[in-house]
Amino acid sequence: MDNQELKKCALEVRKGILASIHAAQSGHPGGSLSATELFTYLYFEEMNIDPKEPQKADRDRFVLSKGHCAPGLYATLAERGFLPKEDLLTLRHTGSYLQGHPDMKHTPGIDMSSGSLGQGISAAVGMAASAKIYKDPYRVYALLGDGELEEGEVWEAAMLAGFRKLDNLVVIVDNNNLQIDGPITEVNSPYPIDKKFEAFNFHVINVADGNDFDALRAAFKEARGVKGMPTAIIMKTVKGKGISFMENQVGWHGKGPNDAEYAAALAELKEAEETL
Repeated sequence: MDNQELKKCALEVRKGILASIHAAQSGHPGGSLSATELFTYLYFEEMNIDPKEPQKADRDRFVLSKGHCAPGLYATLAERGFLPKEDLLTLRHTGSYLQGHPDMKHTPGIDMSSGSLGQGISAAVGMAASAKIYKDPYRVYALLGDGELEEGEVWEAAMLAGFRKLDNLVVIVDNNNLQIDGPITEVNSPYPIDKKFEAFNFHVINVADGNDFDALRAAFKEARGVKGMPTAIIMKTVKGKGISFMENQVGWHGKGPNDAEYAAALAELKEAEETL
């Protein structure tokens, strides 16, 4: 896909995120929107996957370690053809297979159930280690929040990944600088993030704009060339990206838009669509 097509997909993903969270009146728009370009690039450009065969043995694996941003993943899976778009409106409803956090037993395209922060990267490291042991060709991608880096389990997993030289593993940090309680610098700063991953024997790629497809393309191309060590992509993003009144607003970490806010958000996306 070229950038124009990817941007169009990202707009549709954003629509899906907002529609599902509005229907639920619950969920996490901020971090889902900050990672929209990343989700789009992975599922439409980077990963070896097939929506017609979601469990194929040689597929690349993705683990949403920041599992509360499931609306972003669900909207991407729907856009990619893993599930019907209309099902997004059942998000968090009783009996729906689209719950507030990913469930690998009930949702097509989900490789690991997640939600308890820190556990997702641990599972991803296990997947990558398994691929090395059994000489399987797949690659493993894990998306973490920057606030999630405050969990000690993240660094236990990173230690093992570096020690085992898991060059089939790519850890991505969505560095939007906000967590539920405020700026990460005021809660429990994980900076410098890049130096920490380097200390655990990761090849580190800093991306100045993680909402830019050219920057993401360059980063993932570089990651594919890395041998003998895992890769960490630290991408600067904007929480709530794409919706002006949600951008860089910590209050939009975990709440649904009301009818007026939803209409305003859709109007902004329509305007963005017309400029493409």
